Amino acid sequence: MKKITIRLLIVFIFLVSGTKLYYVLCENRFKAELKQMKENGFMNYKIESNIESKVLAVNENTIHYYVSGEPDKPAILFLHPAFSDHTCFYKQVDFFSKEFRVITIDLIGHGLSKVHNTKDKIDMSSEHILEIAKKEDINALHIVGVSMGSLIAQYFALSYPEKVLSLTTLGGYNINEENKEIAKSQRKKMFGWMIRVIFSMDSFRRYAGSVSAVNKEEQLKFYESAKGFSRKSFTIMSSLNRLIKDRPNPIRNYPLLILTGEKDNALAKQMAESWHIAEPNSKYYSVEQAGHCANMDNPKRFNEIVYNSIKNIK
Repeated sequence: MKKITIRLLIVFIFLVSGTKLYYVLCENRFKAELKQMKENGFMNYKIESNIESKVLAVNENTIHYYVSGEPDKPAILFLHPAFSDHTCFYKQVDFFSKEFRVITIDLIGHGLSKVHNTKDKIDMSSEHILEIAKKEDINALHIVGVSMGSLIAQYFALSYPEKVLSLTTLGGYNINEENKEIAKSQRKKMFGWMIRVIFSMDSFRRYAGSVSAVNKEEQLKFYESAKGFSRKSFTIMSSLNRLIKDRPNPIRNYPLLILTGEKDNALAKQMAESWHIAEPNSKYYSVEQAGHCANMDNPKRFNEIVYNSIKNIK
């Protein structure tokens, strides 16, 4: 019995060591590739707009947010996907700040908005948005959410409909319907994520980038934006489930724009199309040559669709 136990222990140590070595080798290869792309100028996009960095202190949290554009312009808020930060919207900031007051946020646990000893979790982001709007003297705004950001955008709009001029979602689904297929898909993804997280956060960030964009440069940019997401950040993510429940006939008195990337996964596109059919007053577009984060893969087309949808709404 002791021999079997020792052998199993040796096999376990070998597997763990081998897996760790695999991730280290992958990391070294990836970092060399990233360095080469930077040297070749592929990662040199610089934002032209003036961005003012600000901080909201609330419930022992420090929420970092960023403002550009003139104060007297209509406000538009962009909410990033899970694991990323506000920098995934740089090409939206440059485009929209010409005619809008643009706000981006590092949601709690992401970017510079670190996790502290507080009970606040990601579902409290709607309250953080409300406080930011008050602080910036904004009565109502256009709100655009990508992936996880689209869930938070919906929840904010559900909680404070009078504050919303329009709602745009990309790579999201209707939070007013519980969906077993989505829940099953997310559990499967979470298992794969956790294996990577145990051995290497860098591997996890690379994987998150690979499934978020189809353009190699944008995958690398997503990886860079995910560096602020730590293992501790996972503690605030569990509350996402609180946003999703069956809500028959939710009140929506603002325009709804539903977007997906042409090259996003089949389930994401199916859920977006079903949501559009269920809400006949909504508009639906598939962004060409783009994956899950179409705002990164094809910013020109994404910006054009959103702008044309909201330009006359005040």
